[in-house]
Amino acid sequence: MTAPNQVSPVPPADLPGTLGALRASGHHYRTVKQEIRDNLLARMRSGEERFPGIVGYEDTVLPEVERALLAGHDMVLLGERGQGKTRLIRSLGALLDEWTPVIPGSVLNEHPMHPLTPAARALVAERGDELPIGWLHRSMRYGEKLATPDTSVGDLIGDVDPIRLAQGRTLGDPETIHFGLVPRTNRGIFAVNELPDLAERIQVALLNVLEERDIQVRGYQLRLPLDLLLVASANPEDYTNRGRIITPLKDRFGAEIRTHYPVDLDLELALIRQEADLVAAVPEHVLEVLARFARAVRESPSVDPRSGVSARFAIAAAETVAAAALRRSGLLAAASGEAPVARVGDAVSVTSTLRGKVEFESGEEGREIEILAHLLRTATAETFRARLAGLDLSGFTALVAEGGEIETGELVSAAELLRQVGTVPGLAKALDRLGLGDAPTPEEAAAGVEFVLEGLHLTRRLGKDVTDSGRTVYGGRG
Repeated sequence: MTAPNQVSPVPPADLPGTLGALRASGHHYRTVKQEIRDNLLARMRSGEERFPGIVGYEDTVLPEVERALLAGHDMVLLGERGQGKTRLIRSLGALLDEWTPVIPGSVLNEHPMHPLTPAARALVAERGDELPIGWLHRSMRYGEKLATPDTSVGDLIGDVDPIRLAQGRTLGDPETIHFGLVPRTNRGIFAVNELPDLAERIQVALLNVLEERDIQVRGYQLRLPLDLLLVASANPEDYTNRGRIITPLKDRFGAEIRTHYPVDLDLELALIRQEADLVAAVPEHVLEVLARFARAVRESPSVDPRSGVSARFAIAAAETVAAAALRRSGLLAAASGEAPVARVGDAVSVTSTLRGKVEFESGEEGREIEILAHLLRTATAETFRARLAGLDLSGFTALVAEGGEIETGELVSAAELLRQVGTVPGLAKALDRLGLGDAPTPEEAAAGVEFVLEGLHLTRRLGKDVTDSGRTVYGGRG
């Protein structure tokens, strides 16, 4: 739901203040689904972005979502964890009108031209065109509930308020009902996340909401034609052990839409760039390693494919690598003035910190870090081949051809690494291929050098050893 401390924006002063002024302005009542349809079509015709912040679904999921919205269908999004289902659902709120008129004090956000409850109808009849009206911002018209086994019908639909009964109202009076989350989102969008986790007897309570658009509380049926778009998210039924969507409820959703992980590397990279909150600079080639790493984990036979590998895995990996670079900068700043720039060696830390995000097959217990480390090496080698294939890197191998060594690692400064390397034939071309530009900073150049050394090791052209102090020594033949 909307955060309890969220305050609705102040409506513009030029909006009508009474029902009569609203009618005079030419305003017409529309249902939520008509409103969304009209606004979606307007965005299509103007070329405005329809779903800002949604990456990788332009040609697959979003056309299906648009068809469902244009058809006026409630929908359920099916997909593994971390595929952006909730992000997509929340973006639908931007398709509502920015401001909509309401009867002040109405729990159900009743439209002054379309009152629902007897009390609201009586108020409109009594005050007529002099009825004061309020304005509700679209940010306050979105409701959300994470389904949990302890969710009750009262939470979603409502319950009888014993205090109001004690005050003399009859059970047949809607004023005796304390409305739940769904009715309170009337004239808006309501989302149920992880719908299969909702107990089946509670799912039954949503049947009338979806089809007949009324609600039942304690056996008393309220004929309230709720006006809302109901959207749900769920993991595919074939692997969730926590529950299922009951068949009658599935039948009442007009559209069932499958989501997916980014289909190619460029989309995975775009998602990381958009979502990761990086505390240090992370060069493109390092981001590419992490994107390939996430995809390799997702496709590994050692990982349970039914649980999926969230897009948050790659995002958290990028943030962890940036944090490692910031740590190095903090520890070395006094001695070297090191600026925080990530290197490929910083990625080693993610194999331990992110293993909890991956569900492994039962036969792989105890080998989790080993599996992730292997996949990270594979991703690094693939990025090395993709970025530096065909480039003459003999200058780097010549540095250690006669027993020389190059030491790098978590706490080796950029200046120290570059001093060991000196002037290397082919270095400028390698840095250019890695997207570091014609005049990279020492920290960027060090990141490029370390990547070349690691790539040469992974392609068996350089040896590598890790000392007890955690430093990495390149030298000799692989």
